[in-house]
Amino acid sequence: METTELLKNVRKIEIKTRGLTNQIFSGEYHSAFKGRGMAFSEVREYQPGDDIRTIDWNVTARFSHPYVKIFEEERELTVMLLVDVSNSEQFGTRRQFKKDLVTELCAVLAFSAIQNNDKIGVIFFSDQVEKFVPPKKGRSHILRIIRELIEFRPEHKGSDITVALQYFANVIKKRSIAFVISDFLAPRFEEALKISNKKHDVVAVRIYDAREAEIPAVGLVQLRDAETGATRWVDTSSKRLRNDYRRWWLEHEDLLANCFARSGVDVITIRTDESYVAPLMTFFKRREGRR
Repeated sequence: METTELLKNVRKIEIKTRGLTNQIFSGEYHSAFKGRGMAFSEVREYQPGDDIRTIDWNVTARFSHPYVKIFEEERELTVMLLVDVSNSEQFGTRRQFKKDLVTELCAVLAFSAIQNNDKIGVIFFSDQVEKFVPPKKGRSHILRIIRELIEFRPEHKGSDITVALQYFANVIKKRSIAFVISDFLAPRFEEALKISNKKHDVVAVRIYDAREAEIPAVGLVQLRDAETGATRWVDTSSKRLRNDYRRWWLEHEDLLANCFARSGVDVITIRTDESYVAPLMTFFKRREGRR
């Protein structure tokens, strides 16, 4: 991609996602993810209605007038985005590709984080860790992340969520918030999810396309596996084939739901042809209600 076109795309995403963050998500994010506790800020004169337990008796004795301690939330958190960049993320049949949706979602979460004085970092993964962007603050850092999301090309095609979670556990020692953003079309990651969620606050963000849920009857078509490159001809006019596929998809949905429940992680499910605003708002409200 040409530099001017890349910068134009970065700016376009910044304007859209930063606007959404300012108008909708910043306060909701703050309420959903609390800081590590309360820290002393200053003292001020006692006012009627103040909790007498906050009176600073040393200062009160010195000035012969009651003073109270003021506390502020210790805000600074670390937020990590574990982004699946395997070839299955290049799929999309209606509004946009999964990859484009993931880019916007990551930008919204990143701007929400820095507006609340949190650090944000990224781990790009396929069937191995492709790139690590250490957590930092600042607009220039967010723009770097957006640029990486737009133009990054992985060396490998497959997807291994366990590899990403193990790497995350090794490089991020302090408890943090981790958004695992993937279509979760990967094998055997439940144990790694459980282990990570014991130390960190892990959220699964599942992206999928409507065409992955069922096969339309469009006759004989050649299908290619994006991750393995294998191709096969399929007669989509076969009702039995479509029913078998639909049955597999529903079983896959149940397996994922049970996996996330057993792992104790929250889940945000977003379809490529639908807005991500409502699912994110529902998630933030749900988290806020539990705190």
